[in-house]
Amino acid sequence: MTETLPWPAQNIAMWLPVWQAAGFFLATFVLEDVATVGAGVLLAAGAVSGPVAFASCFLGIWAGDAGLYALARFAGRKWFDRSRWHRHAARVAASERWFAERGLPILIFTRMLPGTRLPTYLAAGFLRVPAPRFLWITGIAACLWTALILGLAQLFGNRLVAWLQAGKQDGWILLGIGVLAYLGLRGLRRVDWRQVAVAWGRCYRWEFWPAWVFYPPVVVYCLWLAIKYRGLSAPTAANPGIFSGGLVGESKMALLQELLATSPEFTARAALLPGETVAERLRALAEVQGQLDLGFPVVLKPDVGQRGAGVKLIHNDEQAEAYLRHTAAPLVVQRYAPGPGEVGVFYYRFPHEPHGHIFAITEKIFPEVTGDGRSTLAELIWQDPRARFLVRKYLRRFAGREDEVLPAGETLRLVAAGNHAQGCIFQDGMRLNTPALAARIDEISRRLPGFFIGRYDIRFAEEADLRAGRNFQIIELNGAAAEATSIYDARNSLRAAYRTLFRQWELVFAIGAANRDRGCPPARVREVWRAWRDYARTAATYPLAD
Repeated sequence: MTETLPWPAQNIAMWLPVWQAAGFFLATFVLEDVATVGAGVLLAAGAVSGPVAFASCFLGIWAGDAGLYALARFAGRKWFDRSRWHRHAARVAASERWFAERGLPILIFTRMLPGTRLPTYLAAGFLRVPAPRFLWITGIAACLWTALILGLAQLFGNRLVAWLQAGKQDGWILLGIGVLAYLGLRGLRRVDWRQVAVAWGRCYRWEFWPAWVFYPPVVVYCLWLAIKYRGLSAPTAANPGIFSGGLVGESKMALLQELLATSPEFTARAALLPGETVAERLRALAEVQGQLDLGFPVVLKPDVGQRGAGVKLIHNDEQAEAYLRHTAAPLVVQRYAPGPGEVGVFYYRFPHEPHGHIFAITEKIFPEVTGDGRSTLAELIWQDPRARFLVRKYLRRFAGREDEVLPAGETLRLVAAGNHAQGCIFQDGMRLNTPALAARIDEISRRLPGFFIGRYDIRFAEEADLRAGRNFQIIELNGAAAEATSIYDARNSLRAAYRTLFRQWELVFAIGAANRDRGCPPARVREVWRAWRDYARTAATYPLAD
């Protein structure tokens, strides 16, 4: 006699395949492969029928693929057409043609590679792959994939169930290990290996070391020099005519005014920008441009600054207003000396000497990338063997232009400020040193009251003129804290760089001590510390340098 189930149980048994199918169908929208494997295990255990498992998983996978396609084709493309990214429409059109030619094998193999489906199907929708073609290809691929996964799960499902029942504790341990391994692999996939390679490259290219790594030996040597020359503040007396000797907090405009008064033919015209509000300073900028006969572009830079911080080339009133809204710090407006050449000339003279000397010359190379009509700006920077070490700095400078494709043959200069910290390339330029140039720099320096050691930043048009000591423009003078920046030549060894820096600081301490013995008092440590603290606070408001 056949046993009859109660009415509620009969109802549940009748609807069970429907609930199972709905569960598998919805589960594929979360993790389609896991849902299919689960259906296969239940199929092996006899808990679900084959048609229910196959139909629900296949339809769920196919519907998910179609949903991603539709989302990108309609919502994503509509957003693109209305956004600022629409300027890249030409590149998108080229991608559409490329996908139309090569999309078939991509869609097929993507089904076999978990993790690649989401971006591929979104791309197919965004690039307007014809819907019938997409549904036909993905339908066949999903059908074959579902059958394969269910078959493998059914084949090995019984063994898996028996193993889990026999050793639940070991199974959970291995399951945990598997989950951790899966998460670890997912994390590794998200690592930008280009950045890892750049970080590794910086380890053995000392010119890119951070200051806290590079300078400790210099600090230790300066402490020894402080003992040798009887005072840590001796460098502040190296240039009695400059606040703190040019160690920190000196006014760029004060030094430029001295140069304009004593050597105007060799100094780029400049003025301090007055005014409190943005509107007042904008009016003052127009007045200064009229008084000094300065058209655009002009250079705006902080009156107190180091390492090229805040130096920007301004081409119009809109850029000037944006700069002025960024910082309320005292600013210098200066004529733009186009060069194109720039050098840093480090000069020194002891108080008892009638003439000084050129200690070092740095030749500054402004890196450029050249477009090929295909690669984006970001790709061009990554392809450059040196620029990639400063890719973050360059991309910050050109924020919003990363995806811009430069026309074939067009060049873009990556940095305008001749500073190593801003991405300029430095090379030893002592080949440019001549008696004529040395005599001219010495002549200019001896006209400056209280100046004995520091670095001139000079722009020139012709190398022959620089060698002859003529037709160049001084854009800045730095005092005791200036460096003989030729040390950053990539051809220099770390030992040679330290040897040059040690000699430079020996000169600063020795000249400071000599001036102190002549009656020039060094600055108080408290004054220097206050100047450094004020500068650090103000420098945080400076805009990103060009």
